[in-house]
Amino acid sequence: MLFLLADTFQTSLNRLTAEERKAAKLAGMELQMNPAQPGLQCHRLENIKDKNFWSARVNRDLRLIFHRVASSLMLVYVDHHDAAYDWAARRKIETHPVTGAAQIVEIRETVREIEIPVYVPKEQPRSPEARQPLAQRTEAELLSYGVPAEWIPDVRAATEDTLLTIATHLPAEAAEAVLDLATGTTPTKPLVTEPDQTDPFAHPDAQRRFRILTGAEELARALDYPWERWIVFLHPSQQDWVGRSFNGPTRVQGSAGTGKTVVALHRAVFLARRNPDARVLLTTFSKPLAALLQEKLHRLVQGEPSLLERLDVLAMEELGERIHTAQLGSPKRITPADLDALIRLHAPPEITRTYGEAFVVEEFREIVDAFHLRDWDSYRDVRRLGRRSRLNEAKRRLLWQGFEQVLQELNQQGLITDHQLFHRSADQLHRTVSRPYQHIVVDECQDITAGRPIVCLMWNPMMWMAMCRTVAAPSPSSAAQIQRSRPATTRTAKLKPSPLGLRSAAAKASLPTTSESSYVARPRSPVPRQPWSLLASPSSASAPPPCASAARPPSPPCTWPKGSNSVP
Repeated sequence: MLFLLADTFQTSLNRLTAEERKAAKLAGMELQMNPAQPGLQCHRLENIKDKNFWSARVNRDLRLIFHRVASSLMLVYVDHHDAAYDWAARRKIETHPVTGAAQIVEIRETVREIEIPVYVPKEQPRSPEARQPLAQRTEAELLSYGVPAEWIPDVRAATEDTLLTIATHLPAEAAEAVLDLATGTTPTKPLVTEPDQTDPFAHPDAQRRFRILTGAEELARALDYPWERWIVFLHPSQQDWVGRSFNGPTRVQGSAGTGKTVVALHRAVFLARRNPDARVLLTTFSKPLAALLQEKLHRLVQGEPSLLERLDVLAMEELGERIHTAQLGSPKRITPADLDALIRLHAPPEITRTYGEAFVVEEFREIVDAFHLRDWDSYRDVRRLGRRSRLNEAKRRLLWQGFEQVLQELNQQGLITDHQLFHRSADQLHRTVSRPYQHIVVDECQDITAGRPIVCLMWNPMMWMAMCRTVAAPSPSSAAQIQRSRPATTRTAKLKPSPLGLRSAAAKASLPTTSESSYVARPRSPVPRQPWSLLASPSSASAPPPCASAARPPSPPCTWPKGSNSVP
């Protein structure tokens, strides 16, 4: 018998007190292990529409509602006695006749007539008849979007004032579709399966609200964090991007709240599970965010220590420091204040009088240093995207004379900048052809400055996914490190927010495009995977011969230089 968990159970569980949640969790686990346990006092509910709803006793007041048929048992709701029974009396679980997805449907007869209170003076001029945006939609069309049959008359008769209220009574995919249709957008139709020939709980739309649990540990993990539904339930479009196969780098874009971080976490875990011998890196722009991702990753793969050993979560800055220390020794970096002072010292007066010293400092940091420009020809030809002030060749020549002196002094003192740390590390990785990670996932890449993602490229230019809010970064074609070859084709996915304001995402992929804002390099010849020992022994590292077979040796544990913090 299958044991399932509905998202409505987690939602109701979160409304209880801490003591009540603990009792409900224990009752749910007892029900999973032995549905016939006498202490639960299980019995079928009477005088309700869905005869498969049962009740289990948690304590004197709390009742656990579950749905039981011959092949499955599903936790659906928990609440105080009367409220739990009332919830079950107003709902039923059925398979949609067209899409074939299992749905929790609110019974129309139990819903009071929807009224919109209007507080206006007694005398008002007669208003025009309210518009019904979906009145012309056919029953067959609405059914194809997953709208329950008994709610179709209400959807078609809904006005602009009542439509949003009606949508709250519909299954999630139906609510999103009717709101899209009402606003002039054509939604993507759900996958259609044969209701009599396939499992209704396996439908992508059903998986956003139902989860099949394989054991007590999985149930315990789901109930330990009932408010974090992203661990268990994914929007179908999110699940699509988590499990899709790509033939190159992928950039996923979306506004805030569309679930990009959720996709990144699940994608990293999916890659580690699908490739037992691979190491996966999940990285982002700051240490606090990396720590948060690490915490969420532990919750997502709780109870799987062998999987966690192959999943590393590091901030991009920490990643660069570790690579540089392992390959080239501990970096001797100049402080930002000292770097600014050095740039101002060599700033040409003709430029500072017109643009100011701050402009010269930003020009060095954002263009010259970020893109590792080390000669006049590179700076002369660079496309200064994002810089408001235009510079002709004569002004660039004056600036370069000062920048060249800055670079010479840094070199003489053996100092490097933050950007140079990443470029030097990338150069070394390129020379040694080492590949400690087989897959890389980058979160919040729009906040990562131009020089940093190049480390990911040098590790594995074809197997990485970047999650970003906006397309932000100057053209990488100007960077010497990326200009080794022409840019490769990159697939871009766009995540958009749900019409209901949910954190679920509706992903739509555009055709492959060549984008200047994508950090992409042409793949080099395949090479065997390199152990971490190559990073710790730069003197002995050498490029091995091309891979002769598809067989790969097991991945050794990640070993950082002595004295560094270990990755959990």
